[in-house]
Amino acid sequence: MRLVSLQHRVRREAEPESEPAPGPPPPSHHSHNFSDMKKKFFNELGHLPMPMWAIGAIVVLVLALVACLTFCMYKKCLGGKKKAKKVRERKGVRRVMKKEKEGEEEKEEVKQEEEKEHEFFGKLEYTLDYNFTENQLIVGVLQAQDLPAMDIGGTSDPYVKVYMLPDKKKKFETKVQRKNLCPVFNETFIFKTPFNDLAGQTLVLQVFDFDRFGKHDVIGEIKVPMNSVDLGQPIHEWKDLVGGEKEEQEKLGDICISLRYVPTSGKLTVCVMEAKNLKKMDVGGLSDPFVKVVLQHNGKRLKKKKTTVKQNTLNPYFNESFSFEIPFAQIQKVQVLITVYDYDKLGSNDAIGKCWIGYGASGVGLRQWSDMLANPRRPIAQWHTLLPEEEVDAALKAPIR
Repeated sequence: MRLVSLQHRVRREAEPESEPAPGPPPPSHHSHNFSDMKKKFFNELGHLPMPMWAIGAIVVLVLALVACLTFCMYKKCLGGKKKAKKVRERKGVRRVMKKEKEGEEEKEEVKQEEEKEHEFFGKLEYTLDYNFTENQLIVGVLQAQDLPAMDIGGTSDPYVKVYMLPDKKKKFETKVQRKNLCPVFNETFIFKTPFNDLAGQTLVLQVFDFDRFGKHDVIGEIKVPMNSVDLGQPIHEWKDLVGGEKEEQEKLGDICISLRYVPTSGKLTVCVMEAKNLKKMDVGGLSDPFVKVVLQHNGKRLKKKKTTVKQNTLNPYFNESFSFEIPFAQIQKVQVLITVYDYDKLGSNDAIGKCWIGYGASGVGLRQWSDMLANPRRPIAQWHTLLPEEEVDAALKAPIR
């Protein structure tokens, strides 16, 4: 027995050891997890309250949003250079167009200036003479010819303004010639100026078209530098008018006037209340103002009154009343002229400005007069802007239409 078991052991040891057969591969955890997640997703999908078509629509919408975002990023990254290039090209074109436009505007301005230089504004006949004994420059405005039509009807209402530069202290105006392109004036004006002072001055003759309800338009002008003429003998000549810009209206100040009329007694009361922002007339930058009130009927002076002088002020307070006897039958044709003067002890009083109220007036002058007549026995107060004395006088001389 012992011998048999030993033989069996030797035989087993002599045989080659056989390799064990490979078993099945171990299960994969990843595939197991994916299968579980897939089952879980479809289980949850099946339990959702929404139908399948709604879920499909949501998926399509999400994909569309992702596609839009991707396209925008592409355009921003790759299309930026092309856009910048187009912007540069567009700016370059704009610059070229701007330069061309500026060049055309410059050419147009030059053309307009040339046309203005060659435009004909008519001509004016005038005379100059100097009285060495009286230190007076005598200027004669005789007539004008071939003036351009400034009104719609193909005519003009010309008058001539005469003054000296640079001071403009004294100005004169001719009468207005209605509807006339070849007016005859035949008026003379005198400037009292020492001969030695004339060299630095310039005589200006400006032709205007009168407009009762608006600004007067400049037709043309002539400037005569006094250092370029020989005043040893009288001068008589025609000169072509050149285009001129209307001088800026100088601010002369404002005045407050109150009017009251009692028809039963025929009593007109004019109260000069106050003035403000008057023009500086004295060397010290102030004035010594007083007011003159003139009553006219049909252009004929009836009465005049004066206020007291207020010393060294540009904003005087007067509060002075004047009464005039005017029958009710005449009140419609009455004019009240208000002139503010600067008092001068040694020389003549200089007019600061003027306004008028009543028959033939316009604007606030006509409105206050109408309000006074519509409200008898009641004071009507109104502020008036002062105008140059010559301008108001020219308007008063013009026929009332």
